[in-house]
Amino acid sequence: MSTPTSLELPAGVRRATIRTARGGFAALEATPVSGGCEREPALLVPGYTGSKEDFLAIAGLLAGRGRQVVAIDMRGQFETPGPDEPEGYSPVALGADIAALVEATGARHLLGHSYGGLIAREGLLGQAVSRQVPGGIASFTLMSSGPAALTGPRAGELRSMLAALGVEDGTVHGRAELRAKISDLWQAYLKPQAEQAGVPGPIVAFLARRMLGNDPDGLVYMARHLLTAPDRTAELASINGIAMLVLYGQDDDAWSAGTQEAMARRLGARRVCLPAAVHSPAVEAPAATAAALTRFWDEAEAARAA
Repeated sequence: MSTPTSLELPAGVRRATIRTARGGFAALEATPVSGGCEREPALLVPGYTGSKEDFLAIAGLLAGRGRQVVAIDMRGQFETPGPDEPEGYSPVALGADIAALVEATGARHLLGHSYGGLIAREGLLGQAVSRQVPGGIASFTLMSSGPAALTGPRAGELRSMLAALGVEDGTVHGRAELRAKISDLWQAYLKPQAEQAGVPGPIVAFLARRMLGNDPDGLVYMARHLLTAPDRTAELASINGIAMLVLYGQDDDAWSAGTQEAMARRLGARRVCLPAAVHSPAVEAPAATAAALTRFWDEAEAARAA
């Protein structure tokens, strides 16, 4: 899971709820401290077990360059309520949520981190008509995300988590029972892991609130999709008129740097590899990440205006 280094809201960042045709979504909204929003807005989508707080370190930096930036909790994540039925966690449904958020915020730049990249991709592909730009989106950034299902050690850890929850074979438990199992998993494994890594107490407390605040069904269904997601890179590459960026840490331990480089080539996308980052560039290298995004977004806007 991404682990913020601070929970303090930077100047110009506030908590908000984004109202859409598909319901409300908890958000962090960043606007310039001085001056207006001269640049086009951006929407940031977090990864599995993540939240809007994963973008705290870059939200103010991005907004400081003259644009509105909105980071959200996806449906069932942390402070956004889950759906009434498990079908609300299908990739198609979650992608439709992103499309609704794009419309509600007027975002022209869309970024998905890790699992959020797979879901943001679903949103784009679900809205694409006749290979035209969906919703007026100018750019799409895949940050530490991959072309298909998670593989390697991270996939093994995810399968182990599903086994610990007793749902690895497709079994469905009641929410109360599943929530209790998630609490046990936090106490027995995730909390000690964070403490051994030297994560400060207040951040550990936040991670606990976030993990236990997630909808239990969401944790299971999102994990299953992460382990089975098909490769839709060719479909994404077929969308005309949208600039693409693949941004990742040199030592990414989810999808390898080589896998993401190959994906960037298939997409015809710009590629930025950050030597100081692993799987969470917005946390591990915020200044470099914000600079790369701002440069890419500004150039995408200039290209559209030309």
